[in-house]
Amino acid sequence: MTRKFIRPDYEATLNQTITLGDALPATHLARFVVDIVAQLDLSRIYAHYAAVGGEAIAPEILLALLFFAYTTGVFSSRKIERATHDSLPFRFVAGGLHPDHDTIANFRKTFLPELQDLFVQILLLAQVAEVFQLGNISLDGSKIHADASKSHAVSYKRLLELEIHLREEVGELLTLGERADQGDVSLPEGLNVQQELALRQERLVNLAKAKAVLEARAAERDAAEKAVYEAKLREREEKAQQTGRKPRGREPKPPQAEPRDKDQYNFTDPDSRIMKNSTNAGFEQHYNVQVAVDQESLLIVANALSNHPNDKAEAEPTLDALSPELGQATGAAMDNGYWSEPNLHACEQREIEPYIATGREAHHHSWESFFGTHPVIPPFDDASPKVIMAYKLKTEIGQEIYRLRKCTVEPVIGIIKEVLGFRQFSLRGLDAAAGEWCLVCLAFNLKRWHVLSIA
Repeated sequence: MTRKFIRPDYEATLNQTITLGDALPATHLARFVVDIVAQLDLSRIYAHYAAVGGEAIAPEILLALLFFAYTTGVFSSRKIERATHDSLPFRFVAGGLHPDHDTIANFRKTFLPELQDLFVQILLLAQVAEVFQLGNISLDGSKIHADASKSHAVSYKRLLELEIHLREEVGELLTLGERADQGDVSLPEGLNVQQELALRQERLVNLAKAKAVLEARAAERDAAEKAVYEAKLREREEKAQQTGRKPRGREPKPPQAEPRDKDQYNFTDPDSRIMKNSTNAGFEQHYNVQVAVDQESLLIVANALSNHPNDKAEAEPTLDALSPELGQATGAAMDNGYWSEPNLHACEQREIEPYIATGREAHHHSWESFFGTHPVIPPFDDASPKVIMAYKLKTEIGQEIYRLRKCTVEPVIGIIKEVLGFRQFSLRGLDAAAGEWCLVCLAFNLKRWHVLSIA
């Protein structure tokens, strides 16, 4: 007996009529994004357009395309354009239109400053929908690759060497040109002295710009490190006066005012910095991204970006990014990378209760620490802020709020990197990267809100 097989009827398939609406379930993310964009106030974006000109694609279409693309891990304008042809959800979001990649890229670049306002608008809509109410928040940061090649970076030491080498070559070419004019020597075949001189002069100008930038960064770093150095000296002097003997340990070293040999300048994205990978696998061109996450809803309520490798200076800018329209945050949990007395005061000034780890958590905890067999002793009245904070984190409320940090903000950053696949910026420059990071956080919130709405 011969087995029967079901064969496809491609002619019938081609003749079928199907609408985009029929192709997408009512709860599809594409529908959700379009619905949210329709509720946004886009007057600031519309005001940017000239009163006259040819027909332009409506901003809400391009915004919805960008938002949906970033929620689904598509970040390239060329891939977004292609998806409006190949993907039913993208065709739905685009309303059957096919904006070219230049239009998409220019729109994204032009309206980056408006994204922060849209970010807040979406959070306000989520509050109206009773998705979240601002309460305790968790802060954390991560390193994201810049759109910059490591091969186009130069250290300060190498920069000085190249400068000397190029000046020597300029002198050699000038001498060769003069001798050739006098008829003493003949130029090698194909050598154009003027072109070679112009090329090296241009390189010298670029090196001078890089040198000036590195020297300015060194001066900024020196000012910051000098304040820390002087604070450490005062602390040692106070201990010496209290104890009557010289404090143990090495004396702090004064900062180096000049650029260091290993200070780097990248020619493709000068604003990016060499930072250690999160995996500690080496050093790459990165930006330092920051998020503040609501502990209840796991929505990102504030975002920030810098080119500082250390998180210590990032707490205040991230707290500043919290819109007062969202209400008042009650508490803020941060790991030990944020510990400093200025960050403590920054929280207090904003009427946010700080819960900042003062040191690294132990990898192994004794069973007594979980069952409270050892009572937590309150600190003395004259205890340092660090001691007081350490005690605070051992209290029941302190443990509860800080424990939530690991299962709120860290998973959010993990989802952005692993699920959305955002591991490298598409745009260059500090402001552009900050705008794109805001777009990523906005996209995450849309995806998270969509999950909460259908749960």
